[in-house]
Amino acid sequence: MKELVVGLLQLPTLGLNTTRLEFYLKKAKERDCKLLLFGEYVLNPFFKELDSFPKSMIKKQTESNLELLKKLSREFNITLVAPIVEVKSNKFYKKIVKISPKSTNYYTQQILINYNHWSEEKFFSNPVKELKEPLVFTIDGFKVAIMAGFELHFDKMWESILRKRVDLVLLPTASTFESKRRWRELIKVRAFVNNCYILRANRVGEYRDEEHRWHFYGDSLFVNPDGEIDMRLEDRESMLIEPISKDELSDARRGWGFSAALKKRGEL
Repeated sequence: MKELVVGLLQLPTLGLNTTRLEFYLKKAKERDCKLLLFGEYVLNPFFKELDSFPKSMIKKQTESNLELLKKLSREFNITLVAPIVEVKSNKFYKKIVKISPKSTNYYTQQILINYNHWSEEKFFSNPVKELKEPLVFTIDGFKVAIMAGFELHFDKMWESILRKRVDLVLLPTASTFESKRRWRELIKVRAFVNNCYILRANRVGEYRDEEHRWHFYGDSLFVNPDGEIDMRLEDRESMLIEPISKDELSDARRGWGFSAALKKRGEL
């Protein structure tokens, strides 16, 4: 049975806490973990706080954290995936970095939250273009896709997941307020209809402004290709490590036959 051990870190904003990261990566390595996901706004402050820091400080923080992740990836032979805030030409950009021991790639979030109380779309300078497929890469024979948390909601972002037979979708989030149940149900449905694993890393911690208390509730999830939650974390700092299996993927795809039905119609 072919397996890949993957994991996530459920953390508050880390800053430059090298010792903390080294502790978790050592534990992940001991369990033969090959891929580790971070939640949103862990390597940088929550976007509502960014304006209170000089852009030069955020730029330096991101650059320092990237160098640290590259070093740790090489040292522990683990691929690390983490949302970052990039500062370029005095503007903020919301991205996700994939760092393997040998290479570094970036995914620029395409659809950003645009609510009145939470408008990343207005704050960040991410380009508005025709939607592209999520970033897909292969590790030990498993196809893995990276998608920003808010993009989960949009069918267009999922069109290539079934077609490319993606095995695992990495979903970093910063979910808060009373959304826990809704996020669980959405993730379960996406995993089921695409017969893939979903690893959702939510952050923990809190931010307050004059109107709202932003409690990031954790509830990071490992969901299997049948749309069932195999493992979840509570509301405190912790790590989740689980294997994904080619046999379980094959059983789900053969049993439900979603991709086979589309192939008969020439849709895949």
